[in-house]
Amino acid sequence: MKKFIVSLVLISSLLQARADEGMWLPMLLGQQVYNDMVKRGLKLSKEQLYSINKSSLKDAIIIFGGGCTGEIVSDKGLIFTNHHCGYDAIASASSVQNNYLRDGFYAYNMGQEIQSKLTVQFLDKIVDVTKEVEDAVKGLSWADRTKKLPDVFKTITDKVADKDNGLAGRIYSMFKGNQYLMYVYKTYRDIRLVGAPPESVGKFGGDTDNWEWPRHTGDFSIFRVYASKDGKPADFSAENIPLKPKAFLPVSIKGIKDGDYAMIYGYPGSTNRYETSYGIKLKNEIENPSLVGLRDMRLKYMHEQMIKDPAVKLKLASNYASVANYWKFFDGETKQLVKFKTFDQKQAYEAGFQKWATGKAEYENIFKDYAANYAAWTPYAKQRQYLVEGILGSPLANFAAQLQSLEMALVKTGMTAADITKAAAAADASRKAYLEAANTISDEKIVAAAAQMFYNDIDKNQHPIGFYEKIKSQYGDLNDEATFKKWAKDLFANTIILNDTKWAAFIAKPDANVLQADPAFDYATAFAKNYNVKYAPLYTVFVNKNNELGRAYLKGIMEKDPAAAAKMYPDANFSMRVSYGNVKSYAPRDAVKYDFVTTSKGLLEKYVAGDYEFDLPTKQVELLKNKDFGQYIDKSRNDLVVAFITTNDITGGNSGSPVIDGNGNLIGLAFDGNYEALSHKIAFDKDLNRTICVDVRYVLWCIDKLGGAKNLINELKLVK
Repeated sequence: MKKFIVSLVLISSLLQARADEGMWLPMLLGQQVYNDMVKRGLKLSKEQLYSINKSSLKDAIIIFGGGCTGEIVSDKGLIFTNHHCGYDAIASASSVQNNYLRDGFYAYNMGQEIQSKLTVQFLDKIVDVTKEVEDAVKGLSWADRTKKLPDVFKTITDKVADKDNGLAGRIYSMFKGNQYLMYVYKTYRDIRLVGAPPESVGKFGGDTDNWEWPRHTGDFSIFRVYASKDGKPADFSAENIPLKPKAFLPVSIKGIKDGDYAMIYGYPGSTNRYETSYGIKLKNEIENPSLVGLRDMRLKYMHEQMIKDPAVKLKLASNYASVANYWKFFDGETKQLVKFKTFDQKQAYEAGFQKWATGKAEYENIFKDYAANYAAWTPYAKQRQYLVEGILGSPLANFAAQLQSLEMALVKTGMTAADITKAAAAADASRKAYLEAANTISDEKIVAAAAQMFYNDIDKNQHPIGFYEKIKSQYGDLNDEATFKKWAKDLFANTIILNDTKWAAFIAKPDANVLQADPAFDYATAFAKNYNVKYAPLYTVFVNKNNELGRAYLKGIMEKDPAAAAKMYPDANFSMRVSYGNVKSYAPRDAVKYDFVTTSKGLLEKYVAGDYEFDLPTKQVELLKNKDFGQYIDKSRNDLVVAFITTNDITGGNSGSPVIDGNGNLIGLAFDGNYEALSHKIAFDKDLNRTICVDVRYVLWCIDKLGGAKNLINELKLVK
């Protein structure tokens, strides 16, 4: 069935709480969608969902680390989130001798919990500061407004900052700059690893199953937040105690049925539902294909080394997982956008908007200006992707490019000896971090391939001047892969970055000539400076103009239908949102219907002993074959439910988000979307969109039966 999809859907469907689309602001649920939530199965009051003065569900939801969501599940600050959200912390706590990533880990008492570098943030309140912001930039040009906004934000957030209590404000632009909301957070800094399943459970299915349903991944990990004895945020200390939270989620083991109400709280990272046809065209034709091709290359060379050596796998695990996740996403996004003719639908809506805007000076030239803006930037868009995802996709090149700050200290007039010493110390510390995660065998291949791909695929007029000519003069034919391999081999052999003795001598007496002559620095900066000098200013103009046009366009959409505008939701921007829907099966294509749950039966069917992606712990296989499900059994199926799907609207950042039933109980953890709806950042599909969730009963089974951590089960408030 043809339809206008949400990014620029017809106003009537865009603004009504239809289907399950919408990432709603928790402070406005009563005005927007609360009545519909109740009709769908919600049993809680508005105040139980969000309240400033009383404890509410929002107090149990946290920003976990830098880009995930977590939830508090006990009165002792216990946190559930996804395995892939805790992945880096688990890997960092691991060694070849104590490989918690591979074997799993559970603390059987609080003394065994492991310190991490993570932080978590609790939402204290949300304040509309639109008037304050707009008054401060009134009458300014867009360029001056853009420059002044950071200072305006700081002035406002300084008023709520309270370092002793960990409070700080963050202002979010909503509706492309038509509204500004300040979220006030309290940050806790002592977060400890409590539990994680073996990687074969937490990442079961690997890249093959990523973004796919049916799914059988036990994507969870467990942490705990600690505070000082008076409950304040504090650095790690043996004197700290588990935080007593304002609220925590009871955990339901009652089970789910097709059609049950499901609500998700969390921090969705980014969507662009109001994207134009010009943006879709650039994404489909240039940005996504470039990113996918370059990440495919990088993954290939990392994977080659990871399967050979457990130590290398530990080193590269976090980076590989990050690269792989969105490699598949952007490949699928393009395919779905093309399949659903999103570009055509955008154009159709824009034609209708233009008809309405004709004769309105503020709006009638919006699409003429969009066309000119994209025409000016598009010739350089591919080069930017090849720099970011290719050249700087190499860890060595990325680190070398960062040494430009040290170069600046060495060559800039007026810099003192203290400035140079400080810059050198920072570079030395960064090098240590780089080396801890580096694998030069895979990276050398990435450098060679990226440089060759840039040479072959990017307009020669956009190449860094003289760089490829130098390779040709020293190594031979630029159309020969062997040329780039020889060049990369020499680069890695001769850079001071990988030579401890030469690096130590350089840091002891920093010299600009030595740095600039280094082959890795020369390589990375040739491309970085070429972009920064010639093309970064063009990109800045492009982005700023798009932002200006986007604000005007969205303002026009709301002006076109003011009554409906009251029920609009803003794009995701990593601020707390609520989505609601139902547990629901779906039919992605002719003669195929997917059930709403997966079970241990399917898990064992996928299991392949010793396989890189589909192995399982021997103990787990035995327990499942013996149907030792305990109190976590789904009696209607006489099996253990592993995962389920809902119609909720989520995106990246919602990883680890709690899936909550109509009574406010935790029933699962959201961790993925389905391949058939990977266009969801741009366009929500009401028929095919599904959120993939690990069933909390499987989480508890893994903790209890597989991990033996009954102490953690006893800490929870179970609803039976």
